[in-house]
Amino acid sequence: MARDLETVLLRAFVAAVRTGSISRAAVALGHTQPALSQQLRKLEGAVGRPLLHRSPSGVSPTRAGEELLPYAERILSLCAQALSEAGRALTGHCGVGLLEDLAASQLPQALADLGRLHPGATLEVLSLSRAAMREAYDGGRVQLVLDEAQDVPGPPRWTVRRPLVWAVGPGVDVAADPLPVVLFSNPCTWRTSVLESMERAGRRWRVAFESNGLAGVLAAVRAGLGVAALLPGNLEPAMACHEAGVLPTLPDVELGLARHPRTAGDPLVDAVETALRRTV
Repeated sequence: MARDLETVLLRAFVAAVRTGSISRAAVALGHTQPALSQQLRKLEGAVGRPLLHRSPSGVSPTRAGEELLPYAERILSLCAQALSEAGRALTGHCGVGLLEDLAASQLPQALADLGRLHPGATLEVLSLSRAAMREAYDGGRVQLVLDEAQDVPGPPRWTVRRPLVWAVGPGVDVAADPLPVVLFSNPCTWRTSVLESMERAGRRWRVAFESNGLAGVLAAVRAGLGVAALLPGNLEPAMACHEAGVLPTLPDVELGLARHPRTAGDPLVDAVETALRRTV
């Protein structure tokens, strides 16, 4: 008999990972803690591998959990899109400006899924400098911008905070003194925050590599040059740090969504905005 992954179990798993706590996930989903724990055990039985490390301080994903997480999030996003978009035929053009780190994550896939539901619509994703993004937004090529909150053109209509996570290259000693760090080149708003976190924790560090793009930072980490602070969606399973408490706690990044006022009431832009919010 074919095995299925029930969406209710995937939703419990995603909530537990994102909140870092079974009790907090239970509250968020309106379940009791024993009921949520039972759902998580049922999912682990279906997958055949433990998905969560459990400790008195909370939960964190195992290697299998890290591998399942992006699939679980995409399945839940597709289910939500299918329920809301079925029966509608959207047309037109919608340009989306994305922070490069977001353009490399699961967001483009969510937009591609939306595009398949509406083959008459044209979706365009752009990652540009702040000045070029403003020009595209003012000129009408881009209708939605999802970026760091302080960089979006105009007041954000929606914001969300997401934690940075450590990515560790193969063979890198996370207890090294000084710690080799891979950084985004200036200007990068969270570069300073990351280095300040190191200073507060009393960790000495050295810049092993820097790049003005995500591809360069990821390549350096894969090559084992050091550790880097990334958004969770860009963390590859092999880069996860499993030594709790060895590296300093990283700051959150505040993301903001701006929408051009001329698009009020546009059903395609409405659908794209909804997809972005769900995926982030």
